[in-house]
Amino acid sequence: MTTLILAESGSTKTDWRIIRNDKVIREIRTSGINPYLQKDRDIEKILQQEFPEDLELLKAPEVTFYGAGVGKPQNKARLSKVLQRFFHTPAAVVFTDMLGAARALCGNEKGVVCILGTGSNSCYYDGEGIADQHASLGYLAGDEGSGNHLGKKVLQYYAYKTFDEELNAAFEQEWGNDLGKILTALYSDPFPNRYLARFVKLLSQNRGHFMVENILEDAFTEFFTRHIFKYRQTWQGTIHFTGAVAYQFRDIIAEMCQNQEIELGRVVQAPINELVRYHTSA
Repeated sequence: MTTLILAESGSTKTDWRIIRNDKVIREIRTSGINPYLQKDRDIEKILQQEFPEDLELLKAPEVTFYGAGVGKPQNKARLSKVLQRFFHTPAAVVFTDMLGAARALCGNEKGVVCILGTGSNSCYYDGEGIADQHASLGYLAGDEGSGNHLGKKVLQYYAYKTFDEELNAAFEQEWGNDLGKILTALYSDPFPNRYLARFVKLLSQNRGHFMVENILEDAFTEFFTRHIFKYRQTWQGTIHFTGAVAYQFRDIIAEMCQNQEIELGRVVQAPINELVRYHTSA
């Protein structure tokens, strides 16, 4: 009896599925795991504290992990060893979150695939693997259209006194008016991208306000211009999106695709269930 532990991780959360005989027997969510930003002991701490203790269910498991921060071979190898130790298995395979999104949304079909969550990324998938991928500069220099990017804009609009009275009041009701305290929290947070992404809440709660719509349209236009438009396949097939930000603001994405005569495919909040289908139907 084979047990597969399947995981899909972003910067904020990790979705786990325990699969036995092609059936999901357990669903688990833990904090995000990213070996680019976290040391091995920090990842092990997350697993020890947040993963259920009844590991007797997981005899001789296979582990397949899709996540951020594993583009470099050394990070992939580090994470694989951590997973092997924790789950007591020699079979822990690590793939990028981008490949996970592509397999989830395209299966064995071709398409351009985009991630818009806490961070952002994109690729062209040829039905078997990532055939083209433009640079992703990460949370400091890139992440266009992501929660990190949008949150930064919200904080800037508040700090630079660009918001009108309505949005200014909405911001202060949620996070207070002590900008120094907010900045101290931001710059002392080990995951500043996660911290900034919290401010997206103001955008989702104030849809229809012209400043909110401008922030959203500007951020997504930047993502389209710097990433999507760089793939010649964008106008030759279908483009898919995954991530909490993409799903939450899918109406804007759909409108932008229509305006650019781009065929929009699937927009899903999280790819884990589609990844289950990919691995159990293979």
